[in-house]
Amino acid sequence: MKLVSWNVNGLRACVKKGFLDYFHQVDADFFCVQETKLQENQIDLDLPGYWQYWNYAERKGYSGTAIFTKRKPISVSYGLWSNETEKEGRIITLSYDSFYLVNVYTPNSKRDLSRLPYRLEWEENMRDYLMHLDERKPVIFCGDLNVAHQAIDLKNAKTNVGNSGFTVEEREKMTRLLDAGFIDTFRYLYPNETEKYTWWSYMKNVRERNIGWRIDYFLISNRLKNQLIDAEIHSDVLGSDHCPIVLKINL
Repeated sequence: MKLVSWNVNGLRACVKKGFLDYFHQVDADFFCVQETKLQENQIDLDLPGYWQYWNYAERKGYSGTAIFTKRKPISVSYGLWSNETEKEGRIITLSYDSFYLVNVYTPNSKRDLSRLPYRLEWEENMRDYLMHLDERKPVIFCGDLNVAHQAIDLKNAKTNVGNSGFTVEEREKMTRLLDAGFIDTFRYLYPNETEKYTWWSYMKNVRERNIGWRIDYFLISNRLKNQLIDAEIHSDVLGSDHCPIVLKINL
């Protein structure tokens, strides 16, 4: 089974930059997107063979997630325990007989860290939610998690310590999630792989020089590790400031 996750940073813009070419080429069973930045009826994607599930933010041109899947789920849910997180359209969960798929766009702490307290509360709630699901069935958790977990996960670690996405607090939350029974699939398979990134600033020549961060992930429940085949980063695919990531797994 093949799953793709991609923060498209505006799906309408990404479609104009080759999104559909990549979508059809990769031929995924599940294609998860984050930061769709649109409202209902603002785009009409013709994706034969796929069910489409959308979570729109109330604020126009902001956030939003979607999943396109060849497998119809048993059920679909949006958000966590209440409607509070629904306002930003950040979470979709699909339930299947043998697993859950959770697609997430984690809030950014902002450059001045003004949203860090909210972000840390989000992390606590998300971990509780994933552990609750994991008690029932294994979980595949993917998306733009807006954190570089280790120094190996970004180009200039020393100069970015304390910056949004690389604060001690955000990194500790990721550690706690992994310790709670989840695997970072790419790092599990490639523990020493360097300069593999999923996001680059729009500053001039940054992507060409590969000055990036790895902030997009596929995490899986520990008990799925023997079914893991591969985790890929398609850094050559353009159209967004992020690139797609791919999980191959036997389910």
